[in-house]
Parts: sequence; C-alpha cells; structure tokens
Amino acid sequence: MDDLGPTELRLMQGLAQRVTASRPELLNADATVGELAWVWAKDFDALGRFWRHRLWFVDGRLAAWGWVHLPYRVPRGDGTFREAEAANLIWQAHPDQPKLLTGILDWYDEVAGGADRLLTVQSADGPAQAAVAARGYAFDAEAGGDDGSWVQFNARALTDVPDPVLPEGFRFRTAVDVPAADAVKAHRDAWQSASLTEAAFARVQRTWPYRADLHVLIAAPDGTLAATAIIWLDEATQTAEFEPVGTHPDFRRRGLGTALQLHGMHLARAAGANRMLVACLGAPAHPAARTLYHGVGFRELTHDLPQIKPAR
Repeated sequence: MDDLGPTELRLMQGLAQRVTASRPELLNADATVGELAWVWAKDFDALGRFWRHRLWFVDGRLAAWGWVHLPYRVPRGDGTFREAEAANLIWQAHPDQPKLLTGILDWYDEVAGGADRLLTVQSADGPAQAAVAARGYAFDAEAGGDDGSWVQFNARALTDVPDPVLPEGFRFRTAVDVPAADAVKAHRDAWQSASLTEAAFARVQRTWPYRADLHVLIAAPDGTLAATAIIWLDEATQTAEFEPVGTHPDFRRRGLGTALQLHGMHLARAAGANRMLVACLGAPAHPAARTLYHGVGFRELTHDLPQIKPAR
C-alpha cells in the first residue's frame, strides 16, 4: 500500500508479459506493458496521491494486482480541471489464478469507501464477468453503449507491412532528433486536453521500456511536429504497442496517421517484434481511430465490458 513506484510497476509489467505470451485475449487493455508505463509515468506527479495498489503473490511470484484510482480533481495549466467522480480499478490476474479477482474486488470495496466503483472486464474473460456480477457489479450502459468510452484492443502480425507514404515535404523523425520540449508540444498539440508536462515526460523517458528511437514523429515542411506516437517494445514476447498515437488538428486527413503507423511497424519489426498491439475507442459513434487502425491491418482481439457498482 506504499507509493506505487518503479519496482512495483516492473512487477506488474512482468505479469503483463506472461499474460501476453500465454492468453493475450485475457490481457486488460489498460494493463499492458506499454499502457502501464505510459499512465504511471505521465500521471505519477499529478495523480499519485490518489492511487492505491496491492499485489498478490503465489509461490513467490506475482499472480495478480489491483491499482485503484480514487476520485480526484486537479487543476490543469490552462485553468480547467482534470477530474473523476468515481473510483476506478485497473487490475490483472494470471489466467491460472482467476479466483484471485475475488480478493481484488473485496480489497477494492475497502479502498473505494463511499465512491461509486468502476472497472472493466474483457469480452473474452467469462470467469471475470461472473466474478464481478457476483460482487454486485452490472454492465455500465452509459460507458459501454454505442456512444460510450469503452476500449477495443487490437492486434496485428508484423508481416506484409506496406511501405509508408508521406505528403511532399513531410519527413519522419524520432525523439532522438528533437528536444524533449518539442516532443511534449507535439503530444499536447495532438491531444489538446492533455496535461503532459516536461517533468512528466522526463519520467516517461526513464520508464522501461521507453526508447527514444521508437518514439516516432512526423515533421511538416515548416518544421511543425504534425504527428506523434510512442512504441513500447517488449523483447521477451516480441510484442510492440502503440500508445499514444495522435495528429495535430491542422494536419489531419492527410494520411499522416497511416504513414506514422506503417513506419512505426517497420521500426518495431526491425527491433525484434513480430506482433503489434493498439487500443482504441470501440463504440460505433467513435469510428475514427478504429477505422485508422483497421486500415493498416489491425483487428479486434478483445474489448472492454465496463462495469459499475454504485456506492451504498
């Protein structure tokens, strides 16, 4: 229950590696090697005080973990606030230890106190669906509906990857080539509600398995960094993951997202990956990212089933 630090994070990523290797359809989209690194590193300073975590070991090896994000309200630099009114549980259990989810849920009830409780289970994970239903959770129709915020998890083999094509004057770069401040600005330009700071990005850079040569960008003819994506490579499972991927609003609908992904997949394959992962909004009302990823060969592996348990 102490601060969730690099040692605990690395253990959690180790479990993600084992699930990725054995039952990737049971890997929670917010519990992958790359997603864990990205969320922990970018949000540690701003949100760390609202986090609670617990690890479960079997025979000395991590078998499950829970990471609770308590309700929060923190200011952004532009005068707006970043906030969440409900508690949210991120979790993972090894496929050989599905019953540990009941312990995670009991602990979550203790930690969440009087807040509404949110979590997700995967569409492929029948035992998890039964476990949360038995603990009073129900499908969250708002988050899980046709215009909801639920996530679809996609995979693609790194075979038959077309060559990328850029518009005239645009060129590929990596974070090796640009100042950190410029990489942060590229992210904030692509995600204008983002609160990534240079200090948070410095933590991202220090977090395994970040590699600057796999942090890819596209520069416009005027030098503006028009698109950005980080590739998280796990050499042990030969798996790479895009998180995040974004394009500057002024440069959208020019094929930059497609070119960036194809270029990134070539780099990932050259670095030793044979499979690529990416998560996106899955609801029919939000087709843009799903269309983009499917257009370069990704297909659904599993998707979230959001769950809610109102406070008593």
